[in-house]
Amino acid sequence: MAKIAVIKTGGKQYKVAEGQSLNIEKLEKNLGDKVKFETLLIADEKDLQIGKPFLGEKVEGEILEQGRHDKISVVKFKNKTRYTRNRGHRQPFTKVKIISIAQ
Repeated sequence: MAKIAVIKTGGKQYKVAEGQSLNIEKLEKNLGDKVKFETLLIADEKDLQIGKPFLGEKVEGEILEQGRHDKISVVKFKNKTRYTRNRGHRQPFTKVKIISIAQ
């Protein structure tokens, strides 16, 4: 079992491992910048560390991409009143690669 961690960012929690890349809520940083995440848990073969509530910023990542997800369509419709409303939304994201998990 490789070293894993649970991080918190953007109001969500993610289970990550070294070398993994994932899409998270948008961060106002530039491409190539290093980012540290609040760490809730670190585990490997022998050891388990659980924060109360956090362990500190022990997970480091690098920003690979800034982008937006595919468009979703939000439709409102009321029967018999000729009311229809059509809107779209594209959620921004940041793609991050996990570089290191400190002990």
